[in-house]
Amino acid sequence: MDFTFTDEQQMLRDSVSAFLNRSYDFDARQKIVKGSEGWSRDVWSQLAELGLLALPVPEEAGGLGGGPVELVAIAEPFGAHLLAEPYAANALMVAPLLAAAEGNDMASDWLEKVVSGEALGALAYEEGHGTADPSHILTKAERRGEGFVINGEKRLVIGGRDADLLLVVALLDEQPAVFTVAPSADGVTLTDYATIDGRRAANIRFDAVELPGDALLLDNASQALQSMLDLAMLGLCAESVGAMGALMKQTAEYAMTRKQFGVPIATFQAVAHRLADMKIAYSKARATLLYIAALMEGGRETRRDMAILKGQTGKLGRMVGEAAIQTHGGVGMTDELSVGHLHKRILANDAMLGGSEYHLRVLGNLAAA
Repeated sequence: MDFTFTDEQQMLRDSVSAFLNRSYDFDARQKIVKGSEGWSRDVWSQLAELGLLALPVPEEAGGLGGGPVELVAIAEPFGAHLLAEPYAANALMVAPLLAAAEGNDMASDWLEKVVSGEALGALAYEEGHGTADPSHILTKAERRGEGFVINGEKRLVIGGRDADLLLVVALLDEQPAVFTVAPSADGVTLTDYATIDGRRAANIRFDAVELPGDALLLDNASQALQSMLDLAMLGLCAESVGAMGALMKQTAEYAMTRKQFGVPIATFQAVAHRLADMKIAYSKARATLLYIAALMEGGRETRRDMAILKGQTGKLGRMVGEAAIQTHGGVGMTDELSVGHLHKRILANDAMLGGSEYHLRVLGNLAAA
């Protein structure tokens, strides 16, 4: 199994990195995050023009048909540069579900708008119980006449405040289903906030929200949801691995230039060992990422594989982040340095779609079965 990028994949990665180096350095990113919207519509338009929103979408659905390895190639630089725009929420969550609704003209129209950057979507899936199992959803949808009524509460809806379309996951007849909901619909209450890593998210309540019959996007949606969750977890883990790589590089450079007692602190055995541990953790996380991406390329991934990826990335990422901050000392936690922000991005990604502890429990349950 080849774990290296092809020439085309490396060119894709290099072009994304060059764009971010040119237009999205840390200072520029901080200005964006501290702005009124918390993200840049201009950057979003440029991501769309580069074809990155359409990259993971199948060609038959109007996308570019990029695979898991291509996703890794672009998501690692996203993580290293702390991209605040809702890429995963749209390209990896909303778009795959719209594409799965084959033959649905409304879904096709929305998909075209999302991948072109014309419209923003948001997935209302998380409910605070930290799971990547759609069967654990508590939000309920009931049939009423020719339509539906939804009741429940969703948390950590990335990009929810600015979304033109909400895709809401709810149980219908005891099976997971996906509904399209207008953010302005009666009974929808949205509370916007900033996550620990600077992204915008929302908690959304649905109180007896009445929907027409054509709002049902996907019925018996377990398989479509699981495929979407796997893709989203791959993207989040790739972002985290990219952030780990940036932390390792910055920490090594700092240790070589910061002096104590007249010598670089990298020459101290304790610091050298910490840097070595960071390198081992990063290499292990990236090797796991590329291996699982290669499995997904051939459709051979299992629940065990995805649990290993998400669980290991969260655990190893936390270790790398803590080691980076410890090596930098107090300056590592300041707002002016990217080290603390990269650590927060890793923690935030770990918390989404089931944290490392949840996925390690999944591994234990699978081993005991």
